[in-house]
Amino acid sequence: MSQMNPVVAEVTARIVERSRTERTAYLSRLEAAATRGPARSRLGCANLAHGFAASRPADKTALRGTVKPNVAIVSAYNDMLSAHAPFESFPAQLKQAVLRSGGIAQFAGGVPAMCDGITQGRDGMQLSLFSRDVIAMSTAIALSHDMFDAALMLGVCDKIVPGMLIGALSFGHLPTIFVPAGPMTSGLPNDEKARIRQRYAAGEIGRDELLEAESASYHSQGTCTFYGTANSNQMLMEVMGLHLPGASFVNPGTPLREALTDAAAARATDLTAWGEEFTPVGRIVDEKAVVNASVALLATGGSTNHTLHLVAIARAAGIALTWDDLSDLSAAVPLLARVYPNGKADVNHFHAAGGLSFAIHSLLKAGLLHDDVQTVAGHGLWRYTTEARLDRGRLTWEEGPKASHDTDVLRGADDPFARDGGLRMLDGNLGRSVVKTSAVAPEHRQVKAPAKVFDDQADFLQAFSDGELDGEDFVAVIRFQGPAANGMPELHKLTPALGVLQDRGQRVAVVTDGRMSGASGKVPAAIHLTPEAAVGGPLARVRDGDLVTLDADAGLLELHLSSYDLEARVAELPDDSRVFGTGRELFEPFRSAVGPADQGATVFPTPTTETETIDD
Repeated sequence: MSQMNPVVAEVTARIVERSRTERTAYLSRLEAAATRGPARSRLGCANLAHGFAASRPADKTALRGTVKPNVAIVSAYNDMLSAHAPFESFPAQLKQAVLRSGGIAQFAGGVPAMCDGITQGRDGMQLSLFSRDVIAMSTAIALSHDMFDAALMLGVCDKIVPGMLIGALSFGHLPTIFVPAGPMTSGLPNDEKARIRQRYAAGEIGRDELLEAESASYHSQGTCTFYGTANSNQMLMEVMGLHLPGASFVNPGTPLREALTDAAAARATDLTAWGEEFTPVGRIVDEKAVVNASVALLATGGSTNHTLHLVAIARAAGIALTWDDLSDLSAAVPLLARVYPNGKADVNHFHAAGGLSFAIHSLLKAGLLHDDVQTVAGHGLWRYTTEARLDRGRLTWEEGPKASHDTDVLRGADDPFARDGGLRMLDGNLGRSVVKTSAVAPEHRQVKAPAKVFDDQADFLQAFSDGELDGEDFVAVIRFQGPAANGMPELHKLTPALGVLQDRGQRVAVVTDGRMSGASGKVPAAIHLTPEAAVGGPLARVRDGDLVTLDADAGLLELHLSSYDLEARVAELPDDSRVFGTGRELFEPFRSAVGPADQGATVFPTPTTETETIDD
């Protein structure tokens, strides 16, 4: 095995040290909750009778006894969202597979699943990030009955997988496997979709042509095929060892997908405390797994949403991951993939080029990933360099490719697209933020221009439509979009308009305390800015015409104003009317309790101040 990269080793060591107190406490709770034998044996007779009252006679008999493990199924199924629609048939299939493996399974509960693609630009988008924590709590409720010895999580998209994993980690003593549904087959090429969106933003085509293009892109069951948060989720679950090897990007409705689903059920049964391979999820998600996830996110150009989600996931396991860790890793991790919005290919092309099995192999060979980790497939990340195959109807894992099948899409660590992971942390007198540079051309990574300040992306789009943004360089400041203000919605609709202006020769950039995810695209965007404007951050004091520098290469975000003059200004306040209606008023307790973006933007408790200041 290759010697570990010194930066990866150093970042891992400091995370271990920084997390020592909280991680030790978490593992102590895990050990106290783990019990040999069936969890339901601890229930009183009335409790247990309630637990199997609705079951079939044969299942009742099994649940009354103490000789079979019981596996919980938690699902994000709904039939409106393409990524989750395939899960309709999964519970029945999983139950049968668990039975064949000597266990029994119950559908423990459902979690909500909303789609940012539908709510984009709508008021409902303000519920999106908070839905992650609701999903975590819903997962905990599903597992709360003490009936279960393992869990199968059916989730795919943006906030669903992080939420389910955070919830599962609160039951860290249970073995847990994530069961994906896979991406839809390729439709309209993503670069063509982006081109049509820009033409619509420029007024060159109408709504009918735009809808036709969108429908050709999002056309069937499965995840959207671009490399946004949903497909980044699948990659992370595989690299963290929570999927079966090769499971992430197999299309729905195929024999291989069905075989992998059956195998996940069987494996969950094997991992319970009854057998010799007891593997609780809280042990799998350790410091090395978190670093592996961070490295793989950077190496594949994954979603910036995971600068929030990975921090929150890690903290749920007692691990303190910081933006500085991600930034230092990004400087050492090469970019191996060009998948839209960082390239023209989609995830199906990425998978065909060698996919995760080749990427993991290359990163292991370069000493950029920890092999010495526990996974649901067994010990060692090398298991995830294999590819799932069907041999006369039987699922097998074969040695994966050692070279890319398409170097325009996927390359090895010895011949990357870029020498760094394309994710930078910006610091300056406006605060700290994240910028994704992997899709931004080098000549666009530095912008020094006057600010144009907006309190809502709709106001920006109106100014664009009215021609008020034509002909001048500027930095668009979109504020009051942080978690405490309005739930931190994604601001995808900014990208086509800004892309039009940049293509016309204007130098433009975005600074916001909101999110843009993978859609930040080719325009430099300082996102997740903290402290956010709604809690008095400096962004609330920026005025039209203030000179701002965004330098992605130097890691600088600076307002050209003295500290005295900046402090002398009165901070503006958000318009409270934006947080009523469409269910938003129900989330006022979340807005009041949520932590800052660099701590995961979560309402859940975070590690103590003592553990966070060891590096200081």
